[in-house]
Amino acid sequence: MMTIDEIKKLLPHRYPFLFVDSVKEITDEKIIAQKNCTINEPFFQGHFPDYPIMPGVLQIEGLAQVAGIFLKNKYKEELDNSIVPLFLGIDKARFKREIRPSDILIYEVKLEEKRDSIFFVSGKITCSEKLCTKARLMLGFK
Repeated sequence: MMTIDEIKKLLPHRYPFLFVDSVKEITDEKIIAQKNCTINEPFFQGHFPDYPIMPGVLQIEGLAQVAGIFLKNKYKEELDNSIVPLFLGIDKARFKREIRPSDILIYEVKLEEKRDSIFFVSGKITCSEKLCTKARLMLGFK
């Protein structure tokens, strides 16, 4: 549904800090996106060399990036394309399963609430249909 080139038009992030490869589905209610983790990811070299796992903070960043894509798409009539989504807060983050090289991350983000220019979303990451991560995020725009 959305390629990496289209994603790069919406987000300011670039390698090695872009954690979304494609968008599979996007509606007014939710977005489903994907990231393919490979051993070539720079964070796997140091976290940890003998047993590489994706850092939790980067998992949350991936969810925030997907939320930014979702909100810029949902509110495209109200938001100028040059406006940057900002990650403002996190609640209820839980890490249920490690993410390893060769995992395919499926992000799912849904809008929970909008208060003026602040957006609250719930997000989760699954791999092989197993829950890895979930959190509630707060975003705004600059």
